[in-house]
Amino acid sequence: MPAGLAHIQVPPSRAVMPLRFDMFRRISLTQPLAPLPHTQGNASPEVGSHPSSADDLLRHRPRLPYRLELSDGSVQTGLTIGHLESAVGVFLFVPLDAQDRVQRVFLPAHVLRRVQVGESIGQVLVEQHIVTTEQVEQAARTQEQLRNRKLGDYLVLKEVVKPEQLLQALEEQSRMPMVRIGEALTALGLITPEQLQDALERQKSERSVPLGELLVQSGQLTRDDLRIALARKMGYPVVDLARFPIDPEALRRVPIALARKHRIVPLLWHNGTVVVAAEDPSRRGMLEELDFVLQAKVVATLTSAPLGAQSINEAYARFGLDDTQAALAAGGEFAPTSSDKLLESLEQEASDDADPKLGAIEQSDNSLVKLINSLIIEAHGQGASDIHIETFASKRKVRIRLRKDGRLSPFMELPPGYRNAIIGRIKVMCDLDISERRKPQDGKIDFAKFSPTHKLELRVATIPTSNGAEDVVLRLLSSAKPLPLDQLGLTLANLRQLQTAVARSHGMVLCVGPTGSGKTTTLHSVLQHINTPDRKIWTAEDPIEISNPELRQVQVNPKIDWTFAKALRAFLRADPDIIMVGEIRDQETAQMAIEASLTGHLVLSTLHTNSAPETVVRLLDMGMDPFNFADSLAAVLAQRLVRRWCKGCVRSEPADETWVDELLDDYLHVLPGSLRPGKAELRAQWLHDYGLDGRMFRHHAPGCPACDQTGYKGRVGVHELLLIDSPLRRLIQQKAPSEALLEAAQISGGLRTLRQDGILKVLQGLTGIDEVRAHCAH
Repeated sequence: MPAGLAHIQVPPSRAVMPLRFDMFRRISLTQPLAPLPHTQGNASPEVGSHPSSADDLLRHRPRLPYRLELSDGSVQTGLTIGHLESAVGVFLFVPLDAQDRVQRVFLPAHVLRRVQVGESIGQVLVEQHIVTTEQVEQAARTQEQLRNRKLGDYLVLKEVVKPEQLLQALEEQSRMPMVRIGEALTALGLITPEQLQDALERQKSERSVPLGELLVQSGQLTRDDLRIALARKMGYPVVDLARFPIDPEALRRVPIALARKHRIVPLLWHNGTVVVAAEDPSRRGMLEELDFVLQAKVVATLTSAPLGAQSINEAYARFGLDDTQAALAAGGEFAPTSSDKLLESLEQEASDDADPKLGAIEQSDNSLVKLINSLIIEAHGQGASDIHIETFASKRKVRIRLRKDGRLSPFMELPPGYRNAIIGRIKVMCDLDISERRKPQDGKIDFAKFSPTHKLELRVATIPTSNGAEDVVLRLLSSAKPLPLDQLGLTLANLRQLQTAVARSHGMVLCVGPTGSGKTTTLHSVLQHINTPDRKIWTAEDPIEISNPELRQVQVNPKIDWTFAKALRAFLRADPDIIMVGEIRDQETAQMAIEASLTGHLVLSTLHTNSAPETVVRLLDMGMDPFNFADSLAAVLAQRLVRRWCKGCVRSEPADETWVDELLDDYLHVLPGSLRPGKAELRAQWLHDYGLDGRMFRHHAPGCPACDQTGYKGRVGVHELLLIDSPLRRLIQQKAPSEALLEAAQISGGLRTLRQDGILKVLQGLTGIDEVRAHCAH
């Protein structure tokens, strides 16, 4: 039978009941067992010339006295005809009558303290002058130590050292019946029922302390005994941290400060579950906190040795995740992990039902500042562009979400009592009126004031919602970085045409698209490309998202009447070569931009429109003179950002004809009849440009830990470039509709629409067609 498990069948039932050794103290088989019948002169040939020797051996059944000292202090004595002692327990054969019929008895190892059968071997050796009495006593003490190594010790020594073993052990544990730790300790004889009852009474006044820890602290139980009980009775797998290959993804998901707080070491990240090793995995409060903070299921296992701070630090330092240096670099103001700071804040909450007073929080706002600092740093580290803090007037929790790669994803939740405190603190950080909760407010946070090692700036918007609640959205302005022009994802044709447009000494180049489509990054990439020592470049921005010391950057401030239009007027008196205007928001700014481009300056700016041709119509509708505007406009670049396939898990497979036909129809749909090639011709072109070995391929990404199982990581640009030539200039002067401008651009300049450019990105294996269709209407 497997160690630690007996299979019991009680006739007439046919059912077999598995029974763990720790669930009983003794098993007796009531049906007597008779001795084997002996033969009469029929010995086997191997016995040799003594035919009766086998019978004599069978008839020689000495009855030996036994003495059993049990773990509860009691003693059992009697006679046995032979015995068997092993690691799992002792088997005795108690004689019932003169015919030597016996009753079979089994006692598991956990109830035994000492077993003695027959005359003491030590006494025999002393009588024969083989050893001394002192040597026997020393051997007895050693034997006592060995006998105290019950089944639990053997289980502890059989430690898990491989992830596969751990997952199998957890699966087996999940099928075991639930056992209370108190029952486990009394069944093992480690504590008495009276001690258990006393500990339960004390726990009523110390509910935060687990029962096992309470017994350890009171000295009634050793930590080793507690670990043995957890392994034997509750089935927790025992992990050897020195040899177990820790998963770095699990370490990244559990901040080191949180691990220190609960004395755990993350082991595995498996199917959305974090497996951790702990000294006492039965602590329910610990698991609940970990579930809440990590927003994931947490499963605990048992460590084979006490877990100190050094063991935790070594596990994280093995992968360079020890935060000691980072904390020192930050001046010790806060820990760089939001999870630990969140717990510190939660511990200060008196109640989830009552709103914390802002004054009280500000008087001891250290924890709150740490929480917000850590939240911002972690969001920046994950590449988020925005942090959304959403509060509710009811008792619903405060929800925090991050926008990554254009999609919102849950990050954490806070108790409802935190809603006023966190919003009030953010208002203080950006100098807003904390008493004003009925009107929206805008502000900025220079995060370097709170963390000198993180040069971040955040744009803050507070918006009142129903029933007196407020939301806050923080945009991380330094999350965007300028890229070389050839890394923006432009096709080769678009790249060359854009470089030609911005190489002019005068004119206006516009980059258009919705909020968050990468317009500012594109303009700064253009400025980086054309910036030379013989050119003076002025920029007016609100806010300055990307700092460049080679540019003369100006922050506009409408509150003091320092607007884009006024900045443009000032630039024209400062001998510029190139001017970049953050956004054309009104007629005055548009008019000034056109005048600047007509007076010998290259002007770059952005606009919120859906497509390049619509941009022309929008500016004309704002009251621009069509002749001046037509002369000044050089190019319009419309763009979108679509999610990119994760490079770690992207796969390709031969594309079926139906899928290729669908893309062909989609691509040809917007082309004028005079320009529309045949399907076969376009297919041949695609096969030449994007095929391999005469076949087209379709890409997909199933998801991996690097992309949080989404299949997407990062984004790629989709572009539509409208170059203004003579035919288009005449149409602009005539105020032609956007459809006419689009057709003329396709005929004269070979314009590709956003949808067409996106389809080419799909064929290149950069993104999926669903992403393109979601962001590009045509």
